[in-house]
Amino acid sequence: MTKDDLVYVIPAGQYGKEGVLALLEQHPEIKFVSLVGIDLAGNDTDEKIPISVFFDEYDKFFNATAFQTDGSSVVLPGIATLSNARVDIKADPSVNWFIDYNDGNIDPETGKPVGTLRIPSFLRHATGFIDSRSILRNTCDYVGDQILALVKKYGIKGTSINSDDIEKIVFTTATELEFWVKTPSQDVATRLLSASQKMQEQYWQRTHGVVRTALEQTVERLEKYGFAPEMGHKEVGGVKAQIDDSGKLTFVLEQLEVDWKYTSDPVQTADNEIAARIIVREVFRENGLEVTFQAKPIHGVAGSGEHTHFGIGAIMKNGKFVNLFNPDDMKSEFLSALGYGAIMGILKHYEVINPFVSSTTDSLNRLKPGFEAPVCIVTALGGETPDVPTRNRSVLIGLIRDIASPAATRFELRAPNPFTNTFIAIAMCYLGALDGIKYALSSGKSTAELLAELSKKPGEDADYLEKDRAYRSEVDVFENFNDEERNAMFGKAPRTVWENFKALSTYPEKLDDLACDAFQKRIMESFKLGALSRWALELQYRIIPENLSKVIAAEQLHADGDSNALEVERWTKINALRTELGRDTEKSLSIFSKIKQALAADDYDTASNLMVEMSDKMDQLTDMYYEYSHNAF
Repeated sequence: MTKDDLVYVIPAGQYGKEGVLALLEQHPEIKFVSLVGIDLAGNDTDEKIPISVFFDEYDKFFNATAFQTDGSSVVLPGIATLSNARVDIKADPSVNWFIDYNDGNIDPETGKPVGTLRIPSFLRHATGFIDSRSILRNTCDYVGDQILALVKKYGIKGTSINSDDIEKIVFTTATELEFWVKTPSQDVATRLLSASQKMQEQYWQRTHGVVRTALEQTVERLEKYGFAPEMGHKEVGGVKAQIDDSGKLTFVLEQLEVDWKYTSDPVQTADNEIAARIIVREVFRENGLEVTFQAKPIHGVAGSGEHTHFGIGAIMKNGKFVNLFNPDDMKSEFLSALGYGAIMGILKHYEVINPFVSSTTDSLNRLKPGFEAPVCIVTALGGETPDVPTRNRSVLIGLIRDIASPAATRFELRAPNPFTNTFIAIAMCYLGALDGIKYALSSGKSTAELLAELSKKPGEDADYLEKDRAYRSEVDVFENFNDEERNAMFGKAPRTVWENFKALSTYPEKLDDLACDAFQKRIMESFKLGALSRWALELQYRIIPENLSKVIAAEQLHADGDSNALEVERWTKINALRTELGRDTEKSLSIFSKIKQALAADDYDTASNLMVEMSDKMDQLTDMYYEYSHNAF
């Protein structure tokens, strides 16, 4: 038996009921079915239903009352309550179904690994469908209908598209997956990694040994699942591996990326991302390596992003695809009026989109200056003029275009990470784009006028964008502006999850612009409640204990009475900082205790400010102790 004998994917629409069951009869190693619903936190349900039940009750899987879970099993705060906890699961026949194999459980009859058919599904509460997949599906339907109506009413300046020829609006989306891989139980050499990054030793370098094997196998397996992988390569982070006497790599710590083809169904795009994470993790595990998809697993070193690409196109009545972001003349213009409206809408509303993209402490740890990650709300269009394309990697969201490949014109959002809820993030971005498209098309403005507004300087009047802000930069925003200038021009980045979600109440009018029947405010509020609960719990029960361990580990190394006054002075400062962070005294509580006290009182403003102070002082402690410990020998 080889893995070529296995079936990996059941493509949407390729088989009817009889075809699916006939295929499964030919593969008795597929012994289970799992209905995969995605809650608001991005968690996927995974249960083991015997395949015999699927054969006997096939039709019931597409009835939202046949299978249930409860509110304690999924993250739907404020919706699935203790008194109304029932959540029904309904299979989705409109997307690909994947088979997940367990190499640790071999079917004795076939000699093949036991498989589970994972069917993406919707979650329904008494108040309606409330899962991430249904939110994105409904949002795309809503936005598509709205855009089609706008185009038919106003047309698209900068193009010669006849709106009567449009059959339907489509949304092209794709994600890129970055991750860290390491030898199990390996200690992280942060300063070695930092030095390697600054010297650019790793980016796009050749992979070796078991890492090469695992990366190649990952690309091969993604292909078997129908993902159409485009490449796998090394990213910026990592250190050179160590080799034992037998020539095997024994010390692996590298950052990698894999990419695959876009889809014209955003729900399928997000489904693929979840499946890809499983594939990557399993393949590297089979090769004895650990994988982490954390946004910032190692402080002081580049984090892992999941750049998300999205475009808007139309299928014409003759079957042809047209990219609606493109102007007729791509050499003299960047975008159509619809394209300008899309980016203006996202930028204007990003304060209230951001919480749904970066909803964890880990995600915000990545979004700091110096690591090729965006920190402010700004775009680049790929150059000062359309005929001289560039690529500005310092912005939040950039235009990607190639005159030779007009169908591929799209925007790339650089803020998401591998644990961003892609369903929710894409939905919010398209809702933001829709608001801008409404303005751009209904205003009757030319593409030149829209470009001028997008390129405005702070203080210049604008009909749609805010007067005191700038929104476009074709230069590196880190090199050309200091912190104060960036904050003034493009807005100040939130430092904590609490600061990020406060934007929803600070800018209620922006939230009102995006909320609709497809993505209701009550669901946005549920997302917020879940994220803030996780933030507070993680802060108290994970971050503070981890920091306390680091404080305790920073021990005195020099002997009492040591004549080296410099070491004594350094240790005195370190110990004072340790006390300030983690030791209560008769005079005052430590920062750790103050945070716990604020959380207990639901005083999130104080807890958030103290968290920022704690983070800064922990960085100081790390630097000071490194300097002290490497001198005290």
